[in-house]
Amino acid sequence: MGAEKKWLFTLFSAAFLSLLLLLFSSISAFSSPRSIPSVIHHGAPYPPAFAYYISGGRGDKDRIFRLLLAVYHPRNRYLLHLAADASNDERLQLAVTVKSVPAIRAFENVDVIGKPDRISYMGSSNVATILHAASILLRIESGWDWFITLSARDYPLISQDDLSHVFSSVRRDLNFIDHSSDLGWKEGQRVRPIVVDPGLYLARRTQIFHATEKRPTPDAFKIFTGSPWFILSRSFLEFCVLGWDNLPRTLLMYFNNNVLSQEGYFHSVICNSNEFKNKTVNSDLRFMIWDDPPKMEPLYLNVSNFDVMAESGAAFARKFHNDESVLDMVDQKILKRGHNRLLPGAWCSGRKSWWMDPCSQWSDVNILKPGSQAKKLEESMKNLLDDYWNARSNQCQ
Repeated sequence: MGAEKKWLFTLFSAAFLSLLLLLFSSISAFSSPRSIPSVIHHGAPYPPAFAYYISGGRGDKDRIFRLLLAVYHPRNRYLLHLAADASNDERLQLAVTVKSVPAIRAFENVDVIGKPDRISYMGSSNVATILHAASILLRIESGWDWFITLSARDYPLISQDDLSHVFSSVRRDLNFIDHSSDLGWKEGQRVRPIVVDPGLYLARRTQIFHATEKRPTPDAFKIFTGSPWFILSRSFLEFCVLGWDNLPRTLLMYFNNNVLSQEGYFHSVICNSNEFKNKTVNSDLRFMIWDDPPKMEPLYLNVSNFDVMAESGAAFARKFHNDESVLDMVDQKILKRGHNRLLPGAWCSGRKSWWMDPCSQWSDVNILKPGSQAKKLEESMKNLLDDYWNARSNQCQ
């Protein structure tokens, strides 16, 4: 009898171990990332791709990482910049955290700037960092179509499948930039004052210096101002960076001594260029709420703004406090994104579960599956393009 019990115990143990091995292998099959990336196709027959420049400063590494997860897609390219006021340790932690994501490791489409730029908010160093980012992205990736600037205080209102789907019907040489030549009070407070940005030449960030005298408003070119956030075409950025025309360099020299150059440089370059002035859509596709009368920055958004924000038809919104609960609402109700997980899309093929991110496995990254939020952006885009085509010859007036 003892021998029989021993034999049954051995049989039961072997069966139990076999069951455990089967269970672990099943979990491993669903949770381990696919090691070979899907082939990415660029060009007119395929959905457009975007180059994102995401910037922040000291204390923003977690916000930048959350924003990256919320706008990630393997077809896009991403450049992250923590300005010089952030520590090297914070910059290293961001890079390590980014590389911990299986899809990002596999597709190798996210970079963190290792040698940061110094930025003075009111000066021209912001323009210098954007041009620096654009030149890097132009050099390392040939497939993207539009360049998008975001800060750590921004957040998307649509998925990347939605964004690519809507932009698939848009001419890829169009630029989405809010602009106006009606300077008003800005002429006396932004255009004519002469300032020096120490962020361009001092090791320690300080405030801009104001000259005692003012200069006349230019008459060799026309000044345009608008939102410092935009979506610019690859062809226009090649024009600005590679410079076969001297206009971008001439205006860069002028705006070097302007207050808030980021609100005028790209707007003035594009609207003074015969090649690009009729390729401008007068919108930045952002949702913002302003004081009345408006101040220098929009108001912070919160839960009370969610409904109007979700129905706005905008692609992005700003600005948000860190870990604002409204961001959790956007993740849950609009993006369908889990905590610390990548933005889901048609490319994600993993099984959704509590232990695994569905986007740790993938299939064809060139297919899209737009959701209901895409219809709102489509309607906004249709209205903007109707206005564009109706006033195409009168752009940049």
